[in-house]
Amino acid sequence: MRFRRTRISAVPPRFSLLLVALMLHLAGCDGDSAAVAPPAVAVTAVTIEPADVPVTTIFVAQTQSSQAVNIQARVSGFLEQRVYTEGAEVKAGQVLFEMDKRPFQAQVNGAAAALQRNMAALEVARANLARTKPLVEQNALSQRDLDDARGQFEQNAAAVEQAKAQLESAQLDLSYATITSPVDGVSSFSAVADGTYLDAKNAQLTTVSVLSPMWINFSLSENDMERIRREEKAGLLKPPEGLQFTVEVELGDGTLFPQKGKIDFTDPSYNAETGTFLIRAVVENPDGILRPNQYVRTRLLGATRPNAILVPQRAVQQSAQGHFVWVVNEDEQAEMRPVEVGGWHGDEWFINEGLGRGDRVVVDGALRLAPGVAVTVKPEKDADDASGKDAAASTPTASS
Repeated sequence: MRFRRTRISAVPPRFSLLLVALMLHLAGCDGDSAAVAPPAVAVTAVTIEPADVPVTTIFVAQTQSSQAVNIQARVSGFLEQRVYTEGAEVKAGQVLFEMDKRPFQAQVNGAAAALQRNMAALEVARANLARTKPLVEQNALSQRDLDDARGQFEQNAAAVEQAKAQLESAQLDLSYATITSPVDGVSSFSAVADGTYLDAKNAQLTTVSVLSPMWINFSLSENDMERIRREEKAGLLKPPEGLQFTVEVELGDGTLFPQKGKIDFTDPSYNAETGTFLIRAVVENPDGILRPNQYVRTRLLGATRPNAILVPQRAVQQSAQGHFVWVVNEDEQAEMRPVEVGGWHGDEWFINEGLGRGDRVVVDGALRLAPGVAVTVKPEKDADDASGKDAAASTPTASS
């Protein structure tokens, strides 16, 4: 059996040199790419400068008349007519209702006649007593006759006083037949119709509500109360001197009520049904803009946060471990910093723990960051200008 030999030709020397040179070139390229560092990420940052910041707390509130008077009939009788215009503003002393006065006038006339009769009897008794005294002194009459004359005089004097009181009572009833408003305010609807018999025991006719001053009622929850106490104890919140808060009222359309008020009552009792404490402010309402039972918002001014740290809300992010921000360290690298956030202040966030004076907090560009990544900090103004130019360039003009 014969085997065939296969001849393997040698690689030409020129080809070998080209292959070695190519491999060396590729190896050199890999080494250069590994040595080049990635470019720094451009970010916008703000430098932390603690400062005393005034705090504004907003509550949903409801107005209430400082004096809502229920107008009721003081005497029983028939209602003759309603005089006022329902819903209109009324003045103190203005007539609201008229009752039938004839029965009350008759009582006045009868009481006046009884007074006249008793006064006449008193004059007779006085004259009789005057004649009896000298006769008793002359022993013409006995002491018993003097006692009887004096007793008759005193009885008639008491009867006169009683008649005066009855006349005054009858005159009061007559005056009560004309029902007036005791205060300046806005009237409500009439609860009874003309011709209705009014019972003095239960005869509410309408309500007059005082418009100035006006009460503003709002509530503070138990959790908020405890949080405020903790922050005051920790020095994070400083109330105004003497707890003299200033209250601003924001109307339903967002406009600010021109008059400012103050807190005049805080209910010390906890409302178990609502879980809140009632707080009442008082504000002057000379033009009657505020009306009773109107929903408004109150701004509580006067408290401050000493040495507070504020960062824009967009700089604060949240993970499963809590809130954090990106800061630029001394090596110009990104560093993730856990923080404890407080309340909001406009478009910024109070930071209770985690940041200090001089820290540079990344505001824009944080999505491209990772721990240890090199960053280039741009001033916030330059970033705003650049974003404004980009927005202007992307906005179509009228001609387009």
